[in-house]
Amino acid sequence: MVSRWSWLISLLGRQLWFRAALISLLAILAPLVAILAAPIIPPGLADKLGADSVSQILNILASSMLAVTTFSLTTMVSAYSAATTSVTPRATKLMIEDTTSQNVLAAFLGSFLFSLAGIITLAMNLQGERGRLVLFVFTLIVVLIIVVTLVRWIDYVVRLGRVNETTEKVEMAIEDALRAWLQRPNLGGTPLPAGSERRHGHVYPVLIPAVGYVRHIDAPALAAWAKAHDTTISLAAMPGTLVDPTRPVAYLEKRQEEEELGAIRFAFSLGKERSFDQDPRFGFSVLAEISSRALSPGINDPGTAIDVISRAARLLIHWDVAEDRAEPEHPSLHVPALTAEELLDDVFTPIARDGAGLVEVQIRLQKAFAVLARQGGGRCREAAVHHSQMALRRAEHALSFEPDLERVRTAAAAVTA
Repeated sequence: MVSRWSWLISLLGRQLWFRAALISLLAILAPLVAILAAPIIPPGLADKLGADSVSQILNILASSMLAVTTFSLTTMVSAYSAATTSVTPRATKLMIEDTTSQNVLAAFLGSFLFSLAGIITLAMNLQGERGRLVLFVFTLIVVLIIVVTLVRWIDYVVRLGRVNETTEKVEMAIEDALRAWLQRPNLGGTPLPAGSERRHGHVYPVLIPAVGYVRHIDAPALAAWAKAHDTTISLAAMPGTLVDPTRPVAYLEKRQEEEELGAIRFAFSLGKERSFDQDPRFGFSVLAEISSRALSPGINDPGTAIDVISRAARLLIHWDVAEDRAEPEHPSLHVPALTAEELLDDVFTPIARDGAGLVEVQIRLQKAFAVLARQGGGRCREAAVHHSQMALRRAEHALSFEPDLERVRTAAAAVTA
């Protein structure tokens, strides 16, 4: 499980400005490297290879890359705005963290700064003829990077901000979160049934004097603290939980001094918004938001809702058939289990509610429940049957055309067959 500092570093790496700043720094250093590398270049080689043309190439890059960078940034902002309007604002964060967009922007901005730095060093005549050759080689490499980046950007920009592309990113974020959970179920701790945080003698609460969503929990740090203090910790707030100064985030088996609780509080990272990293339920909720917006009267796009149902079922199938680890990695850490009922409720209840009057959506829902009920893992069967019955009851209230209702009933009967 990722520690707090590793998680914070990964968040830094996802920031839009970070890659641009890093590539820009390297681009500025490249002309300086040409100055240092000049003594190892054989005399006269620069004239043979036509390195004198580097000044013209740099001028072309400087004049064009600024416009390309501005255009790319404008395109990205427009795509984010479109996704916020047509998909859901919660998915925009994934688009901003998209590595392809960040690499493109960083490459264009870095090329612009490289050309500026090269022009300045040439104007100051700091490199000489041999240093000019090194700069010429760097310039050719930059041109090659620009060409490759432009080809990728042309293919990618036509899909940026589209509903299917954004939904795909949400699905990938959920898949990553589920995979991390399956690799270390219950954050590596001992499974604890939901709502039983105070059982087994865990009666001493730990409070955090702040309000926010739990975005990350440093399970190894909590386990190490529990081992050092010869006690056990029972988590009461999982990633995605909104906590406040009156809601415990954990319960301890033994009473501890107040100054000893700082390490426990530090293991909980709070924020204004939920995070996809350790919170699969948030991803499923975002999928449900995409479907609900598509089913709104103003948009009326049941095809997107059907696509969301298929994606959710695919993710839940992988989670259902995965094998549980035999032994917990952190026995002293008791963690509430992630249940199928919670996951299905997060994604399918809003779809069943908003699509109650659409026969095609109800049939696809029942087919998804039937697939989940038949899985060999058995985690989802009871929840799938329950949600199938609830969706059928919603359809019976919303559908007035009897043949449509019969089709839904037939599909619902297959869930328990």
